Amino acid sequence: MNYKKIGGILGKIMILEGLLMIAPLIVSVIYKEGFTNMMAFLVPVVLLVVLGGLLQLPKPERNNLYQKEGFALTALAWIVMALFGAIPFTVNGDIPNYADAFFEIMSGFTTTGASIIADITTVSYSGLFWRSFSHWIGGMGILVFVLIFIPESDDGSSMHLLRAESPGPQVGKIASKMKATVSILYLIYLGLTILEIVMLMLDEPIAGYENDRFFFSLLATFGCAGTGGFGFIPGSMELFHPFSQYVMATFLVLFGCNFGLYYLILIGKIKEVLKSEELRTYFIMIACAVGFIFLSLMGKFEAFGQVYNAEEAFRHSYFQVASIITTTGYSTTDFNLWPMLGKTTLVVIMFIGAMAGSTAGGMKMSRIVIALKGAYINVRTLINPRYVPKVKFEGKTLDTKTINDVFAFITLYLFILLGVVFLLAFDSVNGQIITVVSDAGTHEVSHGFFSNFSAALACISNIGPGFEAVGPYSSYLNYSVFSKIILSFTMLVGRLEILPVLILFNRRTWKRI
Repeated sequence: MNYKKIGGILGKIMILEGLLMIAPLIVSVIYKEGFTNMMAFLVPVVLLVVLGGLLQLPKPERNNLYQKEGFALTALAWIVMALFGAIPFTVNGDIPNYADAFFEIMSGFTTTGASIIADITTVSYSGLFWRSFSHWIGGMGILVFVLIFIPESDDGSSMHLLRAESPGPQVGKIASKMKATVSILYLIYLGLTILEIVMLMLDEPIAGYENDRFFFSLLATFGCAGTGGFGFIPGSMELFHPFSQYVMATFLVLFGCNFGLYYLILIGKIKEVLKSEELRTYFIMIACAVGFIFLSLMGKFEAFGQVYNAEEAFRHSYFQVASIITTTGYSTTDFNLWPMLGKTTLVVIMFIGAMAGSTAGGMKMSRIVIALKGAYINVRTLINPRYVPKVKFEGKTLDTKTINDVFAFITLYLFILLGVVFLLAFDSVNGQIITVVSDAGTHEVSHGFFSNFSAALACISNIGPGFEAVGPYSSYLNYSVFSKIILSFTMLVGRLEILPVLILFNRRTWKRI
């Protein structure tokens, strides 16, 4: 294990996190939040820069990283970032309990959006900014950004880091040089971010929050870009005007697309984009899900005296499908009260997620397509042993290893999900009655199996809200510290797609070579 090299890169990441914390520090100064709030960010900034600098002092004997080292470094970096990123919330009193603060910022960096904050109005402006900004940071990946500053090598070290942090079964470069690839990805990411902010600013400000128009547009965009979903006003996105809700839903769909396709559009290869099998499946899935939910909401549906008209039913259907399939978790209404068809549709797309190479979580559309094709081939082979199997995806024939890797990922994903549900069953919160205040009124729900199942699914798929006691108008506050730690690492497992975390905690990983 190349400890010195790992320490050096980890030091760069810590320095970068310290520099990124200057942004919420500036927000604290702008809103005149006081000495304590400013020190809440200044102290970790100094700690991160100093410790990060010290980690870079030892000179490594070799500069390359093996694959296991790249994967372990990636998981370790995200844990370190969360450990330091939680400090401001505890110091300024936004989240006094450090375990809760760790859960919150891990949820932010992993773009999950699950929160333990029951009353969002008690959080400072700088705290709101740091929560949402962590989505934008984690969306593309912190190590992907650091690759810009690491000298490029020919041994594949940079590619190991990219594969460990980028979602999807197949990860590669879109340009000949790794730095060029990363720069292109971030420019596309930044461009879409700026465009959404501009579009949201065209709408009327939210009543009662007229002075926060730009600030809220910024936070909403951070959540959409990173497909994170932290709410920053009561009711998540409920108070935004319909125009803004349509804008956010559309950009959620765009951020759920493979960023490599945007590069193809920029260089004029639009025909190749239109040929994308995963893209077609993605849009078909969205259209079908919106259609099912719309029909269920236009039926005899009434939740606590609330009835949707056609436009409202379509808008809520479109928004929630866009939010859930991209694993964002924003909400415009309490979908926990929807008819069974609507809720079941959301659960199904919770598993699937958006496209590989996007900022979304979940299993990814590409894996689902490959798995279905692989299963079909297996059935054909059983029927006709002479049949020569050939699985094609995006016009390319997939090798057996890629197909087996997809099946292995789905198997691990499901076993981890069931394991987390089992561990949550030990929590004392089970059986308790939780009061929920939503746009449909006040009602009570029981914290039971479906609450735990949806919480585990929402965390491993990086969605955020689940159903029943952890629905869109509830929080994860009632869980014990043990459950919150389990769920925190479940988010990390989901964001890094399992293997980096498993490799980090395997004792063989840390043996010297």
